[in-house]
Amino acid sequence: MRACIGLGANLGDGPATLATARDAIAALPRTRLQAFSSLYRSAPIDAGGPDYWNAVALVDTQLTAHTLLDALQRIEQAHGRERPFHHAPRTLDLDLLLYGDERIETPDLVVPHPRLHERAFALLPLAEVWPDAQIPGRGTVQAWLPRVMGQRVEKLP
Repeated sequence: MRACIGLGANLGDGPATLATARDAIAALPRTRLQAFSSLYRSAPIDAGGPDYWNAVALVDTQLTAHTLLDALQRIEQAHGRERPFHHAPRTLDLDLLLYGDERIETPDLVVPHPRLHERAFALLPLAEVWPDAQIPGRGTVQAWLPRVMGQRVEKLP
């Protein structure tokens, strides 16, 4: 199954954290890292704190969506992720953005990510690694990009 994982961090050394998270994702069982986007820097949305570092990992996996989510949450915890309140600053945030063309809605997992189509910091790196990606029930990533271009996001070299 092709899956897209959004990575973000706005506490500590964001680029280093995203690099170690990328390596941890690549090491997941029955999962192969296919692509990793450039790093992007973005302003927090609906939250305070410093700017975020963002990226997207594209993987092929034999893990179920819930098993992959559990593995991602373990990677977050290994990086000191705490959840003191909604939209709190984060040492590492890993979101399962897409899981093939599946639509999943359970108490602990919603795929596609419910705000993916509204977030330039997710759409831009996603379009970089999977330009023809479809957001189930919403259309193509390319169709949504013009709608988020007013958000402050900077692609880093």
